[in-house]
Amino acid sequence: MLRVETIETIKSTVPVLEVHGKEITKRFYQMMFTHHPELLNVFNHANQNQGRQQTALANAVYAAAANIDKLEAILPVVKQIAHKHRSLGVKAEHYPIVGQYLLAAIKDVLGDAATDDILQAWAEAYGVIADVFMGIEAEMYENAERQEGGWPSFRAFRVERKVKESEVITSFYLVPDDGKAIAAFEPGQYVSVKIEIPGESHTHIRQYSLSGAPGRPYYRISVKREDAIEGRPAGKVSVYLHEQIEEGELLWLSAPAGEFTLDRTDTRPVVLISGGVGLTPMISMLDTLVETDPKRQVTFIHAARNGNVHAMKAHVEKIAAQHPQVSVSWCYEQPTELDKAEGAFQKEGFIDLPWLQTVIPTRDAGFYFCGPVPFMKALNRALKDWGIMASDIHYEFFGPAGDLEQPSETAEAEVSRQR
Repeated sequence: MLRVETIETIKSTVPVLEVHGKEITKRFYQMMFTHHPELLNVFNHANQNQGRQQTALANAVYAAAANIDKLEAILPVVKQIAHKHRSLGVKAEHYPIVGQYLLAAIKDVLGDAATDDILQAWAEAYGVIADVFMGIEAEMYENAERQEGGWPSFRAFRVERKVKESEVITSFYLVPDDGKAIAAFEPGQYVSVKIEIPGESHTHIRQYSLSGAPGRPYYRISVKREDAIEGRPAGKVSVYLHEQIEEGELLWLSAPAGEFTLDRTDTRPVVLISGGVGLTPMISMLDTLVETDPKRQVTFIHAARNGNVHAMKAHVEKIAAQHPQVSVSWCYEQPTELDKAEGAFQKEGFIDLPWLQTVIPTRDAGFYFCGPVPFMKALNRALKDWGIMASDIHYEFFGPAGDLEQPSETAEAEVSRQR
């Protein structure tokens, strides 16, 4: 429990964090990596370079300060972050390091405004928050290891098959190199893949959704190759996986993790909406639904640039042909002439609410979506405009968590990244 004085002091810093939060977290990472470069083996370098990790941490610190008198309000976010920490290999011994440089960054950025009272209050608050994280993560590590087929850290998996799904997406079928059982997972969860790239100083860890139903003797991940575009460098890990990793080679995986999962106790219809490679957890959910709940109505909607980059289309259409409770709709932003000639899509341009209302049979459903952040912002806004309850809206960020309520670009610019 925090002292009343501590809570009041932390609350008083909320306006400052709103203004200087990202500057503080940017400085925090700079200082921590300077003194502990070994932690670069854990953190995603691309998210650091793009500023996504700094923003996510700034939002988390702000939320903790704003809710310091009722930390239970942010427990769902804590659990979401804890899942990622466990999958990355974050351990209890890392928390004192984080606390040390977070306080140092607050002092460095705020200068004299960061009084001894404020720093002491934040030290006390950080200790309480860190204890919550460590407790939850310790339980997650234990559960990951104790479950049948489970393991605590990273485990060697062999690439049994490598299948090209589209011009930009390739699937990897992964089996344990030790030949033993693998842990079960819930549709929507992900694994972390740890890779050592020749010539790189540090290991790289990336998280990929499992793109198949549970219960198989393998895991499947489907990876989009992130090529250089508009000044943004190519994705080191995705390009390496596509171009260098072949069948028979080993990858190191953490046990499945994640809070974005299909509610299998809900008997109402399900609406699965994806943009680009965001379809991977949706495929897992779809495969699971037709196998385990064949009477449940499913509406599957996917947005892609065109048919050349549309992965697993034949698989989904085969399911729809075999299962009358499943309906599918495709939206292509820039269809090719062949797409048009074949009638390969139902809507040209971007997903919008008027069109969604024509292909989704009921609002009384569970809505799940995933894709680029701007795409998800536009979709979240459309569903809320339609009157869908927040409790029925479920989504997953690929990368650090963000805020779908924050304003950004125009709606057209947002959905233009639905590839």
